[in-house]
Amino acid sequence: MAKISSQDLGSQPISKLLIKQAVPASIGILVMSLNILVDTIFVGNWIGSIAIAAINVVLPVSFFIAALGMSIGIGGSSIISRALGANNNKKALKTFGNQITLTLLLTISLVVIGLTFRDSIILSFGGKGAIFNPAKIYYTIVLYGVPFLALCMMGNTVIRAEGKPKFAMYAMMIPSISNLLLDYILINVLDFGMEGAAWATSISYVLCLGFIVWFFLSKYSELKISFSHFGLSKSIVSEIGSLGFVTLSRQAVVSITYLFMNNILYDLGGETSVTSYAIVGRMLMFAMFPVLGLTQGFLPIAGFNYGAQNFTRVRHTINIAIKYAMIMATLVFILLMIFPEEITRMFTSDIAVLSKTPSDMRWVFAATPIIAIQLIGAAYFQAIGKAIPALLLTLLRQGLFFIPLILILPKFYGELGVWMSFPISDVLSTAVTAYFLNKEVRKELINKD
Repeated sequence: MAKISSQDLGSQPISKLLIKQAVPASIGILVMSLNILVDTIFVGNWIGSIAIAAINVVLPVSFFIAALGMSIGIGGSSIISRALGANNNKKALKTFGNQITLTLLLTISLVVIGLTFRDSIILSFGGKGAIFNPAKIYYTIVLYGVPFLALCMMGNTVIRAEGKPKFAMYAMMIPSISNLLLDYILINVLDFGMEGAAWATSISYVLCLGFIVWFFLSKYSELKISFSHFGLSKSIVSEIGSLGFVTLSRQAVVSITYLFMNNILYDLGGETSVTSYAIVGRMLMFAMFPVLGLTQGFLPIAGFNYGAQNFTRVRHTINIAIKYAMIMATLVFILLMIFPEEITRMFTSDIAVLSKTPSDMRWVFAATPIIAIQLIGAAYFQAIGKAIPALLLTLLRQGLFFIPLILILPKFYGELGVWMSFPISDVLSTAVTAYFLNKEVRKELINKD
């Protein structure tokens, strides 16, 4: 593979560059999402529909801890992209070393806390009734692997910040493929049930980290750190924290959303409604992969060119990214409106789940075509290092709109109110983001050119 320089981010045609960055990211997210999707299908068919609900209870806890790695990765990678754009390699190296130190310290501490208060956490996130025991089994084992996942998420964003999207894609593919193979062996062949599903997941994280360590030790990486870079710098930690807090806050809100959703749906419809939400949630992760991949590809391009003060390229990157993302989101919308019944049947043969999930899915994806504006808009502020607007726009959809809606609408519309909250929050958050993005572009990018 030819060596790609980070300087390409500031010189190649934007459309070509965006595709070069976004396609590997999309493929990586696709494979990762397929892993979650197929993993859920395997669990639903080989263990049972209750197992799907059990995993859905555990995911927000494990993903929140792992999201520390992602938030440190994205926050630090924004610094790295701008530092490379400004030819400040010293700051880029120090930032990377600090990212590793922070990820290890924080995730291991949270895993210890998570295991100490295991039962109460599972119950709080909706692990009630028949869901509790399988959730406890899965939770305990998966938490052991979460620090490895956090390091993978952190390292992956740094690889992309270097302008090496194909290696970032490989890093995402390794745990996905290995998890599915281990699922088949541990669940279907050896009949280990929930323990098998959990160990397959944790082992796959370890394999992923092995590849990422190899990359940074290889000739392909420009970031060759030494022990001196691991010592924490107050200014860099502060900058990583302010930018990474955006991603961490988003994942915290996602976890809180799961907490409310699982409990509200359990009260309204029992295990069946929680299982339905789990299936729809998997489709949210899977179906949006091209838009999320494009957003990931957009970040280093916008950050690098902003750091290089090439504001015309930043504007063009925003416009092209939104255009491409809306086209892909519309295609996702069409497919999910036409085939929700067929999709649900892949996960389970449970009649109760099959009878309600397609309708729920249509509500959840009803406003998908416009969500690209919200994602790219929030990502832009993060890419250029403006933490406060990035934080507010990131939290708009789920924090400021969605959570209040799911607490209010069910009082008037029952369970339907929960599903109606999805498109309403999408429309409101997109409108607000579009306003502030347009204002920022006119003020900062056009006037500075």
